[in-house]
Amino acid sequence: MSPARPPRRRRTDGQDEAGQRRAGQRKAVQHRDVQHRDVHDPDGVRLQKVLATAGYGSRRACEEIIAAGRVEVDGARVRELGLRVDPAKAVVHVDGLRVQLDTSLVTLALNKPLGVVSSMHDDEGRPDLAPFVADRSERLYHVGRLDTDSEGLLLLTNDGELANRLMHPRYEVPKTYLVTLDGRVPDSLRRTVLRGVELEDGPVKADHYRVVDRTPQQSLVEIQLHEGRNRVVRRLFDQLGFPVTRLLRTQIGPVHLATLKPGRTRVLGRDELGTLMASVGL
Repeated sequence: MSPARPPRRRRTDGQDEAGQRRAGQRKAVQHRDVQHRDVHDPDGVRLQKVLATAGYGSRRACEEIIAAGRVEVDGARVRELGLRVDPAKAVVHVDGLRVQLDTSLVTLALNKPLGVVSSMHDDEGRPDLAPFVADRSERLYHVGRLDTDSEGLLLLTNDGELANRLMHPRYEVPKTYLVTLDGRVPDSLRRTVLRGVELEDGPVKADHYRVVDRTPQQSLVEIQLHEGRNRVVRRLFDQLGFPVTRLLRTQIGPVHLATLKPGRTRVLGRDELGTLMASVGL
């Protein structure tokens, strides 16, 4: 028979209260550390002014956003209306979306026309991207590429950090294409492209695939992939016996081509840019 356990010593009310006070004090300190972790810059700009400049409405409207607890500064949720931040250093989120505080940074969507090289300057004298942003003062760079014989959505930006993350394979930003194929594709092709196809430089598989339309002569399909290997969509369908006759990129992450006409650009909207930045961990 096991020896009887000694009776558990019960804490007195005073000890219980003291322990609760200590626990409460620890939580209060942790709360203060999170809420006030070096986010106030006495030489900075009032947060409501920063948000108003970023397009979140009047200063009064921005004060209401702050008071509602919808704003985070450097990872700490803030409600103080007197908070000041340095727009060049602070990382601010509203409703979980990053706010671009640097007004010198811009990101554009371009509908690249057919026959244009994905380069800001082509040494061979072929049509390039420069004429489409000739009216912009910023020094812009294209994010990723589209083949000369492909068309559709291309991003241009002077935000180096955003560009690097969008092109880094770690973040796997999905890209969607509308593809015209030579021949009528069978229903079984969906399973094949979703399962994966072996190419000479490794396997590739689609995240999404659907048939939009098809005739005995050709098929129109929508396909989404999260990688950007050279001519990967064309090589995928060539491998399957359905050569691409037209390729139009319609989406990069949360950014849609929508009704943007060939050769035209537009500046990404506030929420659109914030969602794009969030998709790459910014």
